Amino acid sequence: MGHKRFWVAASIIGGVVIIGFVLSVPHTRDVGETAVIQNETITPPITLRDSFKKGVHMITGALEASNACFSVTADAVILDNASGVKNILIKISMPDNTGVCLQLPTRMNFSTTISAPANLPLRATVNDREASTTVL
Repeated sequence: MGHKRFWVAASIIGGVVIIGFVLSVPHTRDVGETAVIQNETITPPITLRDSFKKGVHMITGALEASNACFSVTADAVILDNASGVKNILIKISMPDNTGVCLQLPTRMNFSTTISAPANLPLRATVNDREASTTVL
């Protein structure tokens, strides 16, 4: 009779564990719908500093990326608009990050040079999208 009591007690304990597990696990009908996050590209604000010497602009700047795995490159070109006003356009390239990285905002620095007349206004784009700039 000793083995019969053991199996009955084991069955009761096993049943309690299984029923407790089934009742404690959330079901899909219990979980509300989660919002789908669109991968919308947001252009970060850019801080620029222009140093002009002997006909060459040395343009340095910074922007904030969502993590440290991004790489940033910059190139400068002179633009003429329809009214004949010239600008220096800083084209910043920040390719999408494909690695696994800690999502911690990181300041990314860049620099570029261009030969141009003094006192030209600066504009900037990030991945061909106009960015707000602050010139120091």
